[in-house]
Amino acid sequence: MPVEDNDELRRILGYDRVAVVGASTSYEKAAHIVPAYLQRHGYKIIPVNPNADEVLGKRAYDSLADVAETIDIVEIFRPSEEIPEIVEQAVARDDVKVIWMQLGIRNDEAAQTAEVAGLDVVQDRCMKIEHGQLIRHPMD
Repeated sequence: MPVEDNDELRRILGYDRVAVVGASTSYEKAAHIVPAYLQRHGYKIIPVNPNADEVLGKRAYDSLADVAETIDIVEIFRPSEEIPEIVEQAVARDDVKVIWMQLGIRNDEAAQTAEVAGLDVVQDRCMKIEHGQLIRHPMD
């Protein structure tokens, strides 16, 4: 069951190492704006983009499998049909705790695979919006 509860979202937002799959070098794209916001708020951003050497001043990795650093959250900015492969890479690691699919992105089958492997899953939600509402300005 994907995470919907605000207390659970707050708990997840307490993790601080975020691999951003699909991180963009284009300043106007959400895949750049959201991780830049998170970086400004203390999160360690680990960009995953095979077409970039660097995003937000950090080395960009070709895939999750290439990331040597510890990852808590895999935040995904890729089309829904690419989610199963990303989840497979995340599940193969022993450090990932959360799969977070950005606003407009969901894949129920991949979400179920991640949950069976013991990961929390957030689908179709913006990490920036949730952080702003639940961490910076709790509204409930």
